[in-house]
Amino acid sequence: MAGGYSKINRWKRQIETEEKVKNNMLPSIYITLLHYPVQNKKGETIGSAITNLDLHDIARASKTYGVKAFYVITPYKEQKELAEKIVLHWVKGHGSTYNPTRKKALELIKIKKTFKEAVDEIKIKEKQQPDIIVTSAKKNENIISYPLIRSKIKDGSPYIFVFGTAWGISANFIQKADYMLEPIKGNTDYNHLSVRSAVSIILDRIIGRE
Repeated sequence: MAGGYSKINRWKRQIETEEKVKNNMLPSIYITLLHYPVQNKKGETIGSAITNLDLHDIARASKTYGVKAFYVITPYKEQKELAEKIVLHWVKGHGSTYNPTRKKALELIKIKKTFKEAVDEIKIKEKQQPDIIVTSAKKNENIISYPLIRSKIKDGSPYIFVFGTAWGISANFIQKADYMLEPIKGNTDYNHLSVRSAVSIILDRIIGRE
């Protein structure tokens, strides 16, 4: 009988260990910075330019919070080549030895022509279709709250958080997403954060340590 109790205790410890490991596992989060399709001040669909600062700061935030990959989406050849040149310098060029910690962050960057290419790559890696969550500073009726998405991402499924440039993600793109995350709210009515700031705040709210 004593042997039976010992075996039960071992099972309990095993289950507790497995649960602890599961709870400490990083969720399957991916970040996308969309340069097309986005919109201008008039609400027209446009393409925007890649900026060096966005690449560095979003990659660093992504690395800090355990994001699996940071996708930069641009259909423009010159913009794609510019981004690839920046990443190459820090990942394989002089920058990789000058600042190894920056190398670790920029290694997360993947540059794609279309958002579909990013989704397809994640689908192959994760062996399932990722849920798409768009972000916006604008209010919308069909939004998901931070507490809810924080709880939801613990299921181990892959999620892509899409951030826009210029004046935000195009309306057509937003309509095709699975969820829209509630806007960031500060202590005032002012709501014009840089995309770099928005990424950091949102990552901390959804996967930062409580």
